[in-house]
Amino acid sequence: MAIQTDVLASPPLTADGQFTNQTPVALGRTRVKAVYIVPSGSAGSVVFRDGGSGGAIVMTINTVASATQPTYMPFPGQGVLFVTNVYADVTAITSVTIFYG
Repeated sequence: MAIQTDVLASPPLTADGQFTNQTPVALGRTRVKAVYIVPSGSAGSVVFRDGGSGGAIVMTINTVASATQPTYMPFPGQGVLFVTNVYADVTAITSVTIFYG
């Protein structure tokens, strides 16, 4: 099996919703390689779901209470697999961008 090296970035998501490519067309099955979260002035979180707003929770990332301390988190190996799509419930954040492939 060859290692995939093509990595793309989503537009920043600023409210609950499904991630898209730059076109914007909704992403289907994909592997999230990293996330970049810009928090707001209060502590918040991003809940990543597979399959839309009612889909299975795949991971939750909590943020600090600082509008000047973004979080960049790369994932090991091939990344985190989302079989259906990548959806985020956001609380008290300015934006979240995923790097996928």
